[in-house]
Amino acid sequence: NRFAPHSHGIFGHDGSSPGDVLASATTQVLAYPTVRMVNGEVVQARSGAEGFTITLASGEVLESARIVLAHGITDELPAIPGLAERWGRSVLHCPYCHGFEFSGHRLGVLYLSPNSMHQAMLIAEWGPTTLFLNGHDLAGEDDVLRGLAERNVGLETTPVSALHGDGVELSAIELEDGRRIGLDALYIAPRNHLNSDIAERLGCDMEHGPLGVRILVNAEQETSVRGIYATGDITRFAHNATFAIADGVMAAMAIHRSLVFGPPRT
Repeated sequence: NRFAPHSHGIFGHDGSSPGDVLASATTQVLAYPTVRMVNGEVVQARSGAEGFTITLASGEVLESARIVLAHGITDELPAIPGLAERWGRSVLHCPYCHGFEFSGHRLGVLYLSPNSMHQAMLIAEWGPTTLFLNGHDLAGEDDVLRGLAERNVGLETTPVSALHGDGVELSAIELEDGRRIGLDALYIAPRNHLNSDIAERLGCDMEHGPLGVRILVNAEQETSVRGIYATGDITRFAHNATFAIADGVMAAMAIHRSLVFGPPRT
């Protein structure tokens, strides 16, 4: 969420800057005498009879009885001029986190995968919407075409060449044939990748989805490897800050119970 100036998906913090929310949370957590924050990159993690050994890029070695993976994901943005610099401002992913502000405006959805069809049908609830197919052909997809038509989603087949506007604002999308179509916000559903391969190296089970990979967890956020938990976007295909917070609460309670009541590691 760091690219967005404000977030609308965290109850009690509506409209707050994601950076401010994180800074406040960090200050509050560090007030507890049992907490220490280490600003470093984990380069290796190993499991053993007594728990886990974590090695940082600095060479520091940490030991732990349990691990929580919460390193998040990175979106893979399409290489269209003018898109990346508007990400989180007028080029958006989630209409629930940051989208209501554009209600009634000129909206667009850029085709990146079959998920874009669902996104376009949903976005049409916010305002007049055009699906930019970017050269993709919908021939033979009658059900999809019918669903788009029922929601009055316009279709533009010509590939997109650039985005235009003042600063981070969007005012028009340029097509390869030179035409410019007025637009106030563009929604995309890009592929993504995990920010760390630690889970894979530790042997945690993974699942491949249409836009990326997620770490499989049970109802208590524990992975397939005993003692390793994971939370947030790395465990879900639907990404949302509130979900991530709830995952953290569940993992924390489950870890505490496992330390109090769980059998000793062997």
